Amino acid sequence: MNNHIKALKSCLAALALAGSALSSQAQVDVTVDPGASWQGYMNVFELPSNGGAYVFGSPWGTGDLVANFSGPVLTLSPNTIGDPNPFWYTPSGGPGAAGNKIMEANMYVQNDGGWAGQTVSFSGTVLANSFTSAHSTVAFIRDFAPDFSSFNVTSIALGGPGDFTISLATINDPARHVQYGFTTTGVNVWVTDVGSFGNLQVTAIPEPSTFAVAGLGLAALLVLRRRR
Repeated sequence: MNNHIKALKSCLAALALAGSALSSQAQVDVTVDPGASWQGYMNVFELPSNGGAYVFGSPWGTGDLVANFSGPVLTLSPNTIGDPNPFWYTPSGGPGAAGNKIMEANMYVQNDGGWAGQTVSFSGTVLANSFTSAHSTVAFIRDFAPDFSSFNVTSIALGGPGDFTISLATINDPARHVQYGFTTTGVNVWVTDVGSFGNLQVTAIPEPSTFAVAGLGLAALLVLRRRR
């Protein structure tokens, strides 16, 4: 009996030491939270067949990207410019028209200075991905210089259903800006044709249920009883 108590105390001491070590690493955990302050930024490029040059970039509303939450689920879709001008479509906008630009839609949350010198971890789960080869999405964390002239980045391409987690150790400078989110890249699509190009749905990784946690505790108690 005494040996079991000593072993249990040793395990608890080891867990406490490990917990202390982990807490000293200052990690920030973020996920796909509809309540977060999401922003949008669009970069526009010429088609590769037209040279692929950068055209412009500017802040856009998240709905204009197109990126929308329905409850906890974020749906990322091809961009649908409503302007029929040949700048955007060939020969001009309308059902069946071909998009004339590559749209890099950035859906992100930004923290200014608050995560300096910490490790940011971004996780989520892809529920479905029906994008064709015309579009792709990556999850990213970016650590920008104070003037946004440069950044460190980690990213992962999102494919079929499943969880993802990425982490980035940020520079310890409170003037820097850290962003996490998604970039969806592909040709713009006339709104009536968007269905055939697919979309991607992503949400937070579900938390373990109360019953599952309780089950783990019960299993631990049974192990202790068997050892007595």
